[in-house]
Amino acid sequence: MQQLLLLLLQHIANQFPYLSLVAEDCGQLETQEDTYPVTFPCVLIGNSDTDWRDLDEGCDSQQGTATITVRLAIDCYDDVHVGSTQEASIAERLQMAQDIHRAIQGMEFEECENVWPLSRIKSRDYTLPGNIKVYESIYRFTVME
Repeated sequence: MQQLLLLLLQHIANQFPYLSLVAEDCGQLETQEDTYPVTFPCVLIGNSDTDWRDLDEGCDSQQGTATITVRLAIDCYDDVHVGSTQEASIAERLQMAQDIHRAIQGMEFEECENVWPLSRIKSRDYTLPGNIKVYESIYRFTVME
């Protein structure tokens, strides 16, 4: 699983050089501080969860259905109400989230032969204090061990 995380982080960093940070999600957005320990825009990947089942009676091999969360966080200091002349920033943020999704959806890892393609199963957006907008997607994939 760690190889998949590293490959996914590298893929996102290579595809989107304008991102200020691409990192493992270690709760950087859940800080109690006045400022976030990240720069924006950033992508944080983590919070994996896997349900395993045995493939044989000896329990030597297992198949897992796993999920991983990808969060795009953007600072929204622009005044984005209609009539502010900054409405384009709304469309830009939505496009960035869509572009990142397209780079991940169906992604296969040649280096991880025991991992099946990623498929988005849930997405949402929300705001955090300090005008931070987060676009979160959860991807499902199958893994064998």
